[in-house]
Amino acid sequence: MRRLLLVFSALGALILAFILLPLLNTLVSALLDWQLLVETAKKSAFWQIFGLTAYAALIATMIAAALGTPLAYVLARKDFFGKEFVRGVIDVPVVIPHMAAGIALLSMLSRQGVAGVFGLQLTETLFAVVAAMLFVSVPFYVDVAFEGFRSVDARFENVARSLGASSFEAFVKVTLPLAARHLLAGAVLCWARAVSEFAAIIAVAYYPMVISTYIWEVFLSEGYRAARSAVALVLVIALLIFAALRALMKPMPE
Repeated sequence: MRRLLLVFSALGALILAFILLPLLNTLVSALLDWQLLVETAKKSAFWQIFGLTAYAALIATMIAAALGTPLAYVLARKDFFGKEFVRGVIDVPVVIPHMAAGIALLSMLSRQGVAGVFGLQLTETLFAVVAAMLFVSVPFYVDVAFEGFRSVDARFENVARSLGASSFEAFVKVTLPLAARHLLAGAVLCWARAVSEFAAIIAVAYYPMVISTYIWEVFLSEGYRAARSAVALVLVIALLIFAALRALMKPMPE
């Protein structure tokens, strides 16, 4: 057993190194070029765009939770014809190229698409940014929520109903608290995936600019060094956010 753990740890260390080395190299390189890093950090545009990105991702996550939670519950509790097809549809945004997802959304949001039938032009708006973020990130929430609800024994709900609780009360007072950690984890993944999206967003809304398109524009207009400083700041912010979230999600000692 000990030998197996050592082998598996060595193999795991390889993938960990594959993730860490580019990130550490970016951070160290940016720190060595600290004057440019400070200049980037002083740009109000960077913080405004990052704030807008976080805000749009939060809206997308809230929509995913509001609509995805009931869907995940139904999928976890009920067997019905076409269930696997529904689960497959949910996961489609994960497997298709994200530029393809953006073009698909463009057919809905542009004046030449469905929106145009109603005299609307929804591209190049915050609505389009949120729609693109939601499209690519909602599978992460639904899949994790599904596993969370499936991990809760349905007998707990039956006991609650036998004691006089309605189905909704049993869901809110019994199932939801027991699955809460999964729902929170799904929301964090959903938000993070929304923040990181580029291709689908750029297809429907280059403006208002989000952090991924900002870094792309900086890379094209100012070069690698300037883009590296922006990426380093994003990495530090992401690390702080996820460290805080992990601390909040850590079980309290009994």
